[in-house]
Amino acid sequence: QVHLVESGGELVQPGGSLRLSCAASGNIFSVNDMGWYRQAPGKQRELVATITNRGVTNYADFVKGRFTISRDNAENTVFLQMNSLKSEDSAMYYCNADVNYLNGDQLHGINIWGKGTLVTVSS
Repeated sequence: QVHLVESGGELVQPGGSLRLSCAASGNIFSVNDMGWYRQAPGKQRELVATITNRGVTNYADFVKGRFTISRDNAENTVFLQMNSLKSEDSAMYYCNADVNYLNGDQLHGINIWGKGTLVTVSS
């Protein structure tokens, strides 16, 4: 009923930049908090950044000053601008969102994940 689809991941050299996008689709009534998480091989999934529907942001310490999260509420889309990329930023990046959707005339709330987009930082 509701889906998140990420895009933008690719191979990039150290010091380079990427912009990830994540679009929510379906019978959406509203989208509350949206965020990006990442998981490297052999490691646990970790928070990268979140943003409320009013634009309040929160970042993990390891990305402060390098990554910027933003969103387009009209398009139910969240972005992650990643600059000064390091090899340790290599991971699968996942989008997460708290979504309210309509099923008939009933409103439901759900927390959903996308399937991820792969970022590889390597020379």
